[in-house]
Amino acid sequence: MIPGPSASELYFVAGEASGDNHGAALLQALHHLEPNLAFAGRGGPRMRAVAGEHFRDWIGDAAVVGLWEVLKHYRFFREEFGRTLAEIATAQPAAVILIDYPGFNLRLARALRERMPRLKIIYYISPQVWAWNRRRISQMARWLDLMLCIFPFEPDLYQASGLRSVFVGHPLMPTTPSLSHLEADRDDSLVALFPGSREREVRKIFPVMHDAAQRLFEQHAGLRFEVGAASEKLAQLIRSHLLPASPLFSVSVGQASSLMRRARAGMVASGTATLEAALARLPFVLIYRVNWFTYFAARVVVKVDHLGMPNVLAGREIIPEFIQHRARAGEIANAVASLIPDGERRRRMLLDFEEVASRLGSGDAAANAAKIILAQLRPA
Repeated sequence: MIPGPSASELYFVAGEASGDNHGAALLQALHHLEPNLAFAGRGGPRMRAVAGEHFRDWIGDAAVVGLWEVLKHYRFFREEFGRTLAEIATAQPAAVILIDYPGFNLRLARALRERMPRLKIIYYISPQVWAWNRRRISQMARWLDLMLCIFPFEPDLYQASGLRSVFVGHPLMPTTPSLSHLEADRDDSLVALFPGSREREVRKIFPVMHDAAQRLFEQHAGLRFEVGAASEKLAQLIRSHLLPASPLFSVSVGQASSLMRRARAGMVASGTATLEAALARLPFVLIYRVNWFTYFAARVVVKVDHLGMPNVLAGREIIPEFIQHRARAGEIANAVASLIPDGERRRRMLLDFEEVASRLGSGDAAANAAKIILAQLRPA
């Protein structure tokens, strides 16, 4: 048991669908180990289902992407930032657990450290500052007590700046079946489309995926296409782009993992889904399109050679990346077409996915993280 009058509550902040998924698994693991813990904060519907009705589901408004989009929602984020600080000050939790979402959470960590210097601040799902601003790491070392990392190369970067960091494994690893099992269960005529988990991503990326799919059908007349939508709201947006009676396309909601295991090949928007697809051993291409202002701003700060995490982990391009002006339907269709038959391109990509999986550790990341968090809360 964790002692102290207010030490039975943990406050969480997650702001996107992926963070909601990881946060819900962490909440369940913590509850299993310490049933008397209470949970407060803000995240998404999965976290709220575990934490209870007083936990706020805000990701429908909070999950925006790109500098321009954030600037347009500046007033919203300023107000929510103030409310979050006030809630934490009132609750006086045993610790604050920040889950990814660096644009909001790193600023929150700094403000909390200044206002509540003795508060324990723990970060789960390390923000990828190694890609866009490594100088931020030394600042994070002053704001945070502990960083829980899901990629094996991250702890060394943080430890060098004095921030205690632990690799807990990747959350997707325990759910990954064997390659032979996955290949046997695939539908050879099905191509999966994953246009992203945010509305603006879908508006930018789905039209080019749709055009590429139509061109792909011209090459392989027996193909069908299923679009994996992250929510019913996004599914409605996707359906509005399709012809009312288009037999080639279907849309499923919240079934991404299943679809990745059923499809023969895929097109995936840049983000967490690229690693999920690689671990599901789904041969695919990466597509990324945003507002041009956001794109040029990102080009200035991003310091990695590849956008997709499978490519970052492999240290080379194992999946083709079609970024911004290179995201042309004809080239995308040709790249996907080369992955459908049992040829060298498909075999090589599947072997590369095995290499990526081998680098991500084993075990249950949420359970590992929960044990470390509880140990951090016990008095020295």
